[in-house]
Amino acid sequence: MSTQVEQLEAAVKSAIERAVSAGSFDAAVPETIVLERPKNRDHGDYATSVALQLAKPAGKNPREVAQIICDQLMGTDGISKVDIAGPGFINITLNRADQAALVSTIMKAKADYGKVNALAGVSINLEFISANPTGPLHLGHTRWAAVGDSLGRVLTAAGAQVVREFYINDRGNQMDLFGASVEAAALGKPIPEDGYQGGYIADLAAQVIASDPGITSLPEGERHPAFREAAYAVQLKDQQRVLETFGTHFDVWFSERSLHDQGAVEHGLDKLRSQGHVFEEEGAIWLRTTDFGDDKDRVLTKSDGSLTYFSSDTAYYINKRERGFDICIYMLGADHHGYVGRLKAIAACAGDDPEYNIHVLIGQLVKIMEGGEEVKLSKRAGTIITLEELVEKVGVDAARYTLIRYPVDTPMVMDIDVLKRNTNENPVYYVQYAHARIAAVLRNASELNISVDLKDFDSSQLIHDRENQLLGALAEFPRVVQTAAELRQPHRIARYLEELAGTYHGFYADCRVLPMGEENSSPLHTARLLLCASTKQVIKNGLDLLGVSAPERM
Repeated sequence: MSTQVEQLEAAVKSAIERAVSAGSFDAAVPETIVLERPKNRDHGDYATSVALQLAKPAGKNPREVAQIICDQLMGTDGISKVDIAGPGFINITLNRADQAALVSTIMKAKADYGKVNALAGVSINLEFISANPTGPLHLGHTRWAAVGDSLGRVLTAAGAQVVREFYINDRGNQMDLFGASVEAAALGKPIPEDGYQGGYIADLAAQVIASDPGITSLPEGERHPAFREAAYAVQLKDQQRVLETFGTHFDVWFSERSLHDQGAVEHGLDKLRSQGHVFEEEGAIWLRTTDFGDDKDRVLTKSDGSLTYFSSDTAYYINKRERGFDICIYMLGADHHGYVGRLKAIAACAGDDPEYNIHVLIGQLVKIMEGGEEVKLSKRAGTIITLEELVEKVGVDAARYTLIRYPVDTPMVMDIDVLKRNTNENPVYYVQYAHARIAAVLRNASELNISVDLKDFDSSQLIHDRENQLLGALAEFPRVVQTAAELRQPHRIARYLEELAGTYHGFYADCRVLPMGEENSSPLHTARLLLCASTKQVIKNGLDLLGVSAPERM
């Protein structure tokens, strides 16, 4: 089902094609037509600068080209007026009744309204948390848990096949230190100085002993790895529990160890060697990433034969591509800026297009304020605040919404006091309240036996400027979803919902939805109620993309 904007884009494109065919001007017809919503609604419902784009190749003045296109557009179904502004912008006003037919489209599509096919047929691996299984998930993971999950939902809504992946950093010295820390706590010994000091270590030790009382009696050589593996299993299970509670689901939990245990590192090295980018120097094996913009070549195998962490990175990327993913999205922390160039270089060395097959997002830090002061310490982890503690403070909805509504490449501040308030300055409350308010209006209509059935909908009733403004906002939703998916920016959904909620409140203030007193209901009341219902549906669809609930009552 094509959206209203897609239909209008097709109409403009068709008008240009007819003008070119008629010899009115000679220029290549653009692949895409960009339509914008004018801030001043006196300038129409949509505007396009396509005439300015075509003027130079056509050898004509932009306004002259605009006039030719306008002449072709006049009489098009659904368009009531076309005019020219400024140097050659084309302003298009839609027929009010045709625009109001959007209500029927939304009410029939329901949860599917907003879904597009922009990424249909594209398989995407979305890796949005990479963590050590050595402690609770912290605030940095929390931002990715919210944003990554929402991005997965948005990409799916845009037609992509998405696999959400958690990369478990379960190899290396940190795992041995973790195991030694839990073992020391279980035996009543001091935690190693370079070990893990959080209070959660004692809790893990107690859980390990409870599940295997005989573990403390094992010979020392067996006891070390036994504690490491048992604590690893308990901590990973706890991370999985916390994420599910947060509404974040992963399809794949990928172990770094498995890359080495299953020969994937050697396989990756062979593939890169076959591409001609591997060389040996001073007894070490290197990948010539400088051929593709990296600041220096990278060591894969040291001169002593040990593998570097970079060798895992290369093997993991090749593994993803060989699992059939077209695009690999990496979501990394603020301290990983240096990884962007080297990951793209890995893709290029593997023979891929680094501008298409790999996309790296860097998330900036989150600061939490409470009572006017920054919250830094965790009761349980002994370091920065954990995901679970944040949820305890503000709830899943407020935490997720707030973390998602900012671009990931900007640092953000979460004010706990604001997020606890049921006021309009709390953005998640503001959007959820709009949904609950509409639900209340629809309940009142039901009690008054007023029809909210599409068979009784008369689109010609919706001619008020506020109604037109709200319809225009609803028409934008599919395009917002597509843009959020293509730019990997789910925060656009949150900001759209806030604007939509504000537009709805303005409509509700100026357009009486329910009859007053003894007034009889009319087709106008039904039409406005269905406009309310379609707005409610779009708000719910948007909140679903954020993994945030849409309450019926507040």
